[in-house]
Amino acid sequence: MIAWILVGGRLTLTPALSLLPPADLVVAADGGARHAAALEVRVDAWVGDFDSSAGVKVDALREVHPTAKDETDAELAVRIARARGATRLVFIGAFGGRFDHAAALLLGSLRLTREGLDITLTSGDEWAWPLRPQQPVVLDWPAGTTLSVIAVSDLTGLTLQGVRWPLERAAVPLGSGWTVSNETQSAPVRAALESGEALVTALTGNPGSIQDVL
Repeated sequence: MIAWILVGGRLTLTPALSLLPPADLVVAADGGARHAAALEVRVDAWVGDFDSSAGVKVDALREVHPTAKDETDAELAVRIARARGATRLVFIGAFGGRFDHAAALLLGSLRLTREGLDITLTSGDEWAWPLRPQQPVVLDWPAGTTLSVIAVSDLTGLTLQGVRWPLERAAVPLGSGWTVSNETQSAPVRAALESGEALVTALTGNPGSIQDVL
């Protein structure tokens, strides 16, 4: 089951969004509900402490939590999606807004991937996918798309194919800028790791198509 999780960051409407897999379930995390109208989707569940959704009107049952809580609104939304059987999560509105929320969402996506979920994060013009051993990322982007691999731990055996500056089983230290601002060159682009964890990111407003992350 595919769930779209609407979160409170920036949303830029680009043709790329039309290539996302259709949602079986839409869960809005507090102020992320404002994206529903732009995306023309119906919200199935709306959750949070509702401190950032003033003026937002959504016809959905609200699950209200206190402001003093141990999870972000996005984490509460994930809990609902998983309880309803979702195994593929697409976070929409993932970038922009508060840095602390965006950072927690990006790092949390790695944990969710460890737990067997398929994760995509996007704000329409920015995209990210967790990259872990035995879980390569395969993308079909037009040539010239900016693509980076952000090492969130020391990496060994990083292989990048289909890019301007390919790599073969490279060792990349945590936070290195070596793998920032590469460019797609020929489809498909493939990123794979032997050990460590990273995020594959892309900047584009109009990709040709998006393959499933394998």
